[in-house]
Amino acid sequence: MRILLVASSFNSLTQRVLVELRDRGHTVSVEVTPDGAAVRQAVARHAPDLVVAPMLKAVVPRDVWTAHRCLIVHPGPVGDRGPTSLDHAIHDGVDEWGVTVLQADEEMDAGDVWASVAFRVPEVGKSDLYRNELSDAAVTAVLLAVERVAAGATPTPQTGEIRARPALRQEARRISWEEDTTETVLRTLRAADSQPGVRDRLLGAEWFLHGGHAEDGLLGRPGALLATRAGAVCRATVDGAVWIPELRARTGPGRPRACKLPATMALAGRLPELPELPAPADPAPGFRTWSDIRYREEGPVGVLSFAFPGGAMSTDQCRRLLDAYETARTRPTSVLVVGGQRDFFSNGIHLNVIEAAADPAAESWANINAMNDLVEAVLTTTDRLVVSAIGGNAAAGGVMLALAADEVWCRSGSVLNPHYRRMGLYGSEYWTRTLPGKVGGALAARLTEEARPVSAAASLDMGLVDRVVDCGPGEFAAEITRLALRLASRDGIQPRVAAKKAEHERREAVSPLAAHRERELSRMRRIFDDPAASYHALRRSFVRKEDPPALSPDGPGAGAGGSADC
Repeated sequence: MRILLVASSFNSLTQRVLVELRDRGHTVSVEVTPDGAAVRQAVARHAPDLVVAPMLKAVVPRDVWTAHRCLIVHPGPVGDRGPTSLDHAIHDGVDEWGVTVLQADEEMDAGDVWASVAFRVPEVGKSDLYRNELSDAAVTAVLLAVERVAAGATPTPQTGEIRARPALRQEARRISWEEDTTETVLRTLRAADSQPGVRDRLLGAEWFLHGGHAEDGLLGRPGALLATRAGAVCRATVDGAVWIPELRARTGPGRPRACKLPATMALAGRLPELPELPAPADPAPGFRTWSDIRYREEGPVGVLSFAFPGGAMSTDQCRRLLDAYETARTRPTSVLVVGGQRDFFSNGIHLNVIEAAADPAAESWANINAMNDLVEAVLTTTDRLVVSAIGGNAAAGGVMLALAADEVWCRSGSVLNPHYRRMGLYGSEYWTRTLPGKVGGALAARLTEEARPVSAAASLDMGLVDRVVDCGPGEFAAEITRLALRLASRDGIQPRVAAKKAEHERREAVSPLAAHRERELSRMRRIFDDPAASYHALRRSFVRKEDPPALSPDGPGAGAGGSADC
């Protein structure tokens, strides 16, 4: 079928639906449509057999849905209606939720039902849930709906209880630090992650709080800041504490949107002296705390996991991860897994931190070099096998970080964006060596020039990844560990490590890594140092949520430093 996707942004779900439909042989186009008029124009241009709206805030005009079959993906079960459905579900603490594919109709979310799929709701933030469990359910529902449309079926009218709820405003999200328990605070924070955040007052200013993780080992006066760790602040509740990794300053009308930053960076100059707590070495079972980097071992397998908000990796985060990697290399393991967590693997350099820097060009340069140092460490590990484990999505330098390993494993629901062009960058992280080495020169050129997302299945077919792990987001870590243990137990692992070392030395003699780095960075430096380069305008629009300077049919972003909010 010829299918047109209309969406308010080229977000993660839109990308996932796009690649899954294309994998199944459909001809799919995408249009970013901010309002009803744009939807009408897009449909007129493409004349599709079917219109699907994976994430659309605009109303589909009546003349469009009466002339064309239009399917709306609603992030809620049958009977649920309203613009912040998933926010309400998390805020209310539900155990199960759903996704419904509806026929577009006069009333929002009231159309006949083409498909509905339920999913369990783990204790994670909204954006994580949206990109993973909800995304899996939405794809299943969309594919089922498309099959039914193609078969000439008819949708089912909505019956049963109707739950129409208004948008969840900041007034309803307010945290009462003097009264709310840790669990209440966590639900509130998770329901607003990564957008819109929870508005709050802290140290004499107004902020939006982003992210929330329980801390069982600290107590204090409710609302007080207790400690810092890896850029996050720990704040006391009435019965415990929570870690808040990021803050965004509230700005007044007419002022640019502030950057979302690591909390200690946002509070620079305001933050009182607090203890900087080290990452927990080996917390007891059931003990809750937070760290963005963790290491564990199971026999001959080491697992270095990391989870940076939005998948963005600042200069500091890259350096801390490199330190952890170097420490992991001293351990007596034969297989080292890098990643293995649910949600984002990495999206490359941290555009928010760069945008907020006094000298964005200098911070861009520092950040890309820190990324390169990390990738180089992986590429030059010759005494064991390294596996990159991509549990969620990855883009730009994050994909190239994964490609530095000997094997790349990803979850079946992952979407990869192995390119930099949509952020106006040439790219680095040794991609000119690793990407052609995985898929060949011609396909590497096409991937970087076309700048399209790629599904896990398509990545496996083209050789971009070596294994697709078909499991739910919550099972990925355990499944990766099991597979790594099997790899480590094989008789041929030591000969393979020896062959790897010999091949690395041969390649260094022919085409040294240093030469790739120098060529890539020379082009990146010219971009960073040119105030007129598109990278600076694209970065600003991405961070400040402004209209991009040139809106592509496939949408802006999907590149370095993060993805759309969900």
